[in-house]
Amino acid sequence: MSKTYLVTGANRGLGLEFARQLSARGDRVLATARDPDSATELKPYAERIDALDVTDATSVEALGEALASETIDVLINNGGVFPGQHKVEEMDFDALADAFAVNSIGPMRVVKALLGSVRRSGPGAIPGVGRIVNISTQMGSIARADGGAYAYRSSKAALNMLTKLLGQELRDEGIICVALHPGWVKTRMGGEKAPLTPEESIAGMLRVIDGLRPEQTGAFLDYKGETLPW
Repeated sequence: MSKTYLVTGANRGLGLEFARQLSARGDRVLATARDPDSATELKPYAERIDALDVTDATSVEALGEALASETIDVLINNGGVFPGQHKVEEMDFDALADAFAVNSIGPMRVVKALLGSVRRSGPGAIPGVGRIVNISTQMGSIARADGGAYAYRSSKAALNMLTKLLGQELRDEGIICVALHPGWVKTRMGGEKAPLTPEESIAGMLRVIDGLRPEQTGAFLDYKGETLPW
């Protein structure tokens, strides 16, 4: 049965590949981009493309209003930024704040705005519905932290905590919430040295999303379905 997915930041990289693979298998794709008119690669795969800036409360609220009558089976918060800041002497506090605005606060704004549409999808015990997926990274694991990338690591660690709390809050409603690590992928952010292609990463993540079980809500997983340490 076809399901409806909302993918944020879908105009390039992992978001675009999510849209491509979902469309190819017959699912309905709703997508967002900062500038929908310039998202030419995305247009063949998405039924609609709405403007969204996750750092702008008005923009997020407008998205919620535009999609208020929709049923969203799977919400994928995909957008993210990677400031450098590998040493404390390099710290740019405006960039640090921006990383939290995009990587942590932004997804929560989107969840709040679209929660009514996700609730309409049905209990999470039914395969493929009632799911909130926050794209994270193993670099947000405190247990695995090995230095550098202060802004990126800390903002993604915050996203992991927020996802854990969402899972606890929405558990009784049957909505499954997870933080998902896509692997190190050849994208503009990941670079050419990355071992995974977007096609491989997204295919793996979709298998994980499709197979999520209610008891996994609040989990931190990778694209193979393995549990990562907090």
